[in-house]
Amino acid sequence: MATERVTETTDGTTTERVVERDHGGGTTVVERGGGGGAGLLIALAVIVLVAIAAWFLFNSARNDNLQTSAVTGAASDVSHAASTAASSVSNAASTAADTASNATH
Repeated sequence: MATERVTETTDGTTTERVVERDHGGGTTVVERGGGGGAGLLIALAVIVLVAIAAWFLFNSARNDNLQTSAVTGAASDVSHAASTAASSVSNAASTAADTASNATH
């Protein structure tokens, strides 16, 4: 035979009512609601944070490659300018030596 026990308590603001039923069997049924989607929101936030971090890392690597290319290009230009200056100085020295040699003859 089923029995039912009802307990009501109040603290002046909140009233709580508890109903306990015993159906005579040994089976206990526990009903639970869903999680409300909090786990899904947390997973989505983690995925977004990982995507943003990956974007910053890839962007940083691209900027480093651009900077390396720029420095390499500038070093090549300086090397070419130094070579041209050395050639010009050598030609000027040869011309000065030839002029001095012709002046003494």
